[in-house]
Amino acid sequence: MLHLSLTPLLVLVLGVSLGAAFPHDPLRKDCRLSKYQNILPKEQKAADNMRREFFFSLSLGLCPQMNNHKCNTRLFYRKWNAVDLPMSDRVVLVAAELNLTTAMLELPAAPSFAEARRRPLEFFTHAREDVQGCPLSLQVDPSHQPSGRLRHWLHKLQVAMQTESTACLRATTVLHVLQVLDNLRCAALRDKC
Repeated sequence: MLHLSLTPLLVLVLGVSLGAAFPHDPLRKDCRLSKYQNILPKEQKAADNMRREFFFSLSLGLCPQMNNHKCNTRLFYRKWNAVDLPMSDRVVLVAAELNLTTAMLELPAAPSFAEARRRPLEFFTHAREDVQGCPLSLQVDPSHQPSGRLRHWLHKLQVAMQTESTACLRATTVLHVLQVLDNLRCAALRDKC
């Protein structure tokens, strides 16, 4: 069972739920999401290399703490993509994914994976900080509520964080880092995604 701090996720979920009660600017000055419209190929390659190194280390048994990496929850297998969500929901999705990704990459690791994750962890940490500067809802209508798809996925994430092993969450997160990059880019492109 994962005992990481659920505070950022709970704040995110509560913020979305209560967001309609407070007016907010469509794009605040500290929202630096637009810089992720074109994610550099070297960042994508570093994330892919990290992913391959992780599963190579796992296959060789170099990560004894990862023995129980099987999951009951298929967290990143969704019948929808970020582009299928309203623009405002994309930011909430990406914020949750970035919180999970950075939390999993910050965990102790075998030396070879620790080196491979260094650059992607820096990138995801910066992206998380940039997205945190964005309002939870990027549209003008203050009565907006998150879509059912997003609410369902946030609930699924919350349950997974309480019931799945850290090894499971780490493995599934590392496996899907390229999807997180795509979702970040989609959120940054807004209506051009």
